[in-house]
Amino acid sequence: MNRVFITGASSGLGAALAREYAARGATVGLVARRRDALDALRAQLPNPERHPVYVLDVTDRAALGAAAADFIARCGGADIVIACAGISVGTLTEYSEDMAVFDAIIATNVGATVATFAPFVATMKAQDTPCRLVGIGSVAGVRGLPGAGAYSASKAAVRVYCESLRLELKPHGIRVVTIAPGYIDTPMTKHNSYPMPFLMTPARFAARAARTIAAGTTYRVIPWQMGVVAKLLRLLPDVVYDLLFVNAPHKAREATP
Repeated sequence: MNRVFITGASSGLGAALAREYAARGATVGLVARRRDALDALRAQLPNPERHPVYVLDVTDRAALGAAAADFIARCGGADIVIACAGISVGTLTEYSEDMAVFDAIIATNVGATVATFAPFVATMKAQDTPCRLVGIGSVAGVRGLPGAGAYSASKAAVRVYCESLRLELKPHGIRVVTIAPGYIDTPMTKHNSYPMPFLMTPARFAARAARTIAAGTTYRVIPWQMGVVAKLLRLLPDVVYDLLFVNAPHKAREATP
């Protein structure tokens, strides 16, 4: 699996996954909005000239499709596509100004995941090599969290969408993998003002994620301790869940994503 296309590659989980796969000898397509960050990352990777950079907003489907087509043409296909771009911002339904943020979160976390995978499906169907489409969910998508309605909804949607896609592509030998990170020490979590149990470094996350992807596991929470928590949360009756989480700390709101 030597041809890997990653969105959200300029920082956080995307950058960590790019480093992991480049260290394994893969050619990595690096996709994000910030050229300076992508160029800096590419310069740090082994054989930087092998890794194409695509500067775009993942909600721009035409630009994303063009980047996918270029990567396929350069590499003769793709083995792994990871839709890692995401927004994590608090929202409250009562504030009209949060609607634009809500829309941006859904567009980036859900719509762009679909748009990232779509250009690769036909090519992967024609390949003889093992192929993976990887969606990045979240433990926050297991149950709705107060103050995080948009984010929780988007990550729940990613999981269910990937489940549907998994069934569609299973007859063609394409594995669809959903990875739900717990708390990972990235810029996205830096602003959290509440405790983050089982906090993991991006490098450790990327190494475990790469093993999960190689195995073609359908769904995995990383780290495993948060997987146990997620299973318990699913089992809680609503009345118990509500009592435990009604006063849970909220994600910080922002006027814009």
